[in-house]
Amino acid sequence: MFRKKRYRSMFHEKKKVVTPELIREILSWLFYTILAVFIAFVLVLAFGKRVKVIGDSMETALYNGKNVLVDRIVYRLFAPSRGDVIVFLPNGNEKSHYYVKRVVAIPGETVQIKDGILYINGEAVSNDAKEYDKMEEAGIAENEITLGNGEFFVLGDNRNSSEDSRSANIGVVKRDTIAGKAWFSYGKADGASGFVN
Repeated sequence: MFRKKRYRSMFHEKKKVVTPELIREILSWLFYTILAVFIAFVLVLAFGKRVKVIGDSMETALYNGKNVLVDRIVYRLFAPSRGDVIVFLPNGNEKSHYYVKRVVAIPGETVQIKDGILYINGEAVSNDAKEYDKMEEAGIAENEITLGNGEFFVLGDNRNSSEDSRSANIGVVKRDTIAGKAWFSYGKADGASGFVN
């Protein structure tokens, strides 16, 4: 008799009872799992694109062979600004590689290159001559170009070794061809990694 009671009490001890605390704990784990999946999805959507810099047109900011992570969300919320380093497909050509260039003029502005100097709205860009080499070729910017809505003029930092908006086959960059903003570079090309500015 004593044995039967002991076996019954052991059986009852093993049986779990569903309590409100247990339900809360399960819901808590479920909530945090869904939250983690959502955050991972947003991060991949925002920063999940990686492109490789091809050529030396962005030296010394970015070197040939460097990998660049692309922020694909920022330009859904805001327009590119002067000075941003953008990643785009020239003329939206999906068979081309991605280009990485710096925005020098934004919609509504006029651009012209005279005597190797960049002019925006008829005025020479003051710090341009200090930071970059004098441009040997003006390309299509020899004549004044007025940027329309959603159009940007881009140049490489290494201006005399860059195929950019001065080239007729690239021209002005339309907003819908921009993949995003370059925000971080890494790789062994120059040994240094970091945020793109």
